[in-house]
Amino acid sequence: MRAFNKGNGDSTPLRFRSVGGWLERPGDLQPRLEGHEQADVIVIGAGFAGLSTALELKALGANVIVLEQEFAGFGASGRNAGYLLGSMGIEYEVFVNRVGVDQARQFVRFYDEAVTYVETRFQALAIDCDYNPSGVIRAAVHPSQEKRLLQGMELGRKLGAVTRFVDRSEMRAREIPPAFLFGSEQRGGTLNPGKYISGLRREAIGAGVKLYERTPVLSFSEGQAITCTTAHGSATAPVMVLATNAYTPQLGVLRNKIAAIRVSAIETQPLPKDQLSALGWKGREGIITPHYTMESHRLTAHGTLVLTVKQLGYAYGSKTPNIPDHRAYAALEQVLRDRFPTLRGLGIQHCWSGYVSGAYDFLPVIGAMGAKQNIFYTAGCSGHGLATQSLMGSLFARQINGEAPELLAALQHKTPSMLPEPLQWCAVQSAFGAARLLDAWTDRKVRQANSPSR
Repeated sequence: MRAFNKGNGDSTPLRFRSVGGWLERPGDLQPRLEGHEQADVIVIGAGFAGLSTALELKALGANVIVLEQEFAGFGASGRNAGYLLGSMGIEYEVFVNRVGVDQARQFVRFYDEAVTYVETRFQALAIDCDYNPSGVIRAAVHPSQEKRLLQGMELGRKLGAVTRFVDRSEMRAREIPPAFLFGSEQRGGTLNPGKYISGLRREAIGAGVKLYERTPVLSFSEGQAITCTTAHGSATAPVMVLATNAYTPQLGVLRNKIAAIRVSAIETQPLPKDQLSALGWKGREGIITPHYTMESHRLTAHGTLVLTVKQLGYAYGSKTPNIPDHRAYAALEQVLRDRFPTLRGLGIQHCWSGYVSGAYDFLPVIGAMGAKQNIFYTAGCSGHGLATQSLMGSLFARQINGEAPELLAALQHKTPSMLPEPLQWCAVQSAFGAARLLDAWTDRKVRQANSPSR
């Protein structure tokens, strides 16, 4: 495996974690599905959306089966950066251009209400996931990013988002690392997503949800009753929920609506006490940047730095190979050295990659399908699904229970169709390349401004 320079002249192999950085394979793996089972609802996928749906349905008295191809949290839910983030994670202008001001307000409401929902679930389910309600700051690294940042804030406020500008003096007073100049702040915070998904898993099993792990779905039939076929058995129910996010196209569903996008992360070794003290950052606010392909920076409860994104990947045909992305890790390592120059001797202990799903319009892809409209699906979270996919579980449960959640109805829209391959591969790679060029231009200006010769 490629050796990464630690910044002090040493080199160590970077450890790729195939299960992400927050989780280990559970010691109490649930059995595979064998034989035939029946239920009121079958949920495919045991991530935030799937387990939240199952728990909410179980609370309403439903008999629920969850089929998971690996183990709970193996996908994007267990691999993300752990940001409980509201509407600041979306591009307001894109949403307005796509669905208009009135419906864009509903999407903003959806994202922001999701933060409150998850915070209440921590208490209701007694889940300790190192949640730090510090707020999240979209922080600029160069003055040229100010105009775009302020324009986004202004439009967001018109749509109902609650944000505040954090100027340079406040950033320094809060001892936020000096690479981050000013920013837009919104409520929320950071958490350990592995502990959160493990807590949902524990509660689901304890509540009597039938969770079958290591049970990939091979096919399913539509109709009044839906039957899912697996390698060793089958399950039948009148309702099914697809909570498979980036893996959905592999089931032959939503291939023309979403693409699987690879995102990556690195985690440093624990910061020594002297470095942690010198860094400041006592509030440990989550930080994202207004790059076209954002960077995210956070301190964990166990004293490490986690950096994510910066460079995206796409596998032909929206495939999801569980392999390292060395170019992405190198880009993140460079970001670490650029934003935190005082941590030059800090090693990187491991890296990981995973897949999120995105639509061309960056809007969530939510709806029902099948001849009887009894197959519900949720995807297209574009990397900001921790809060929204959790809330989606509550909305789906109410819909299946015969209610008509007003917010769920307000999110319905027509998702633009994807291009066929190889045109989609070309389009996605071109978009990623353009974003890299624009971000590289900004980062060069930052390096020039910080050059000792100036």
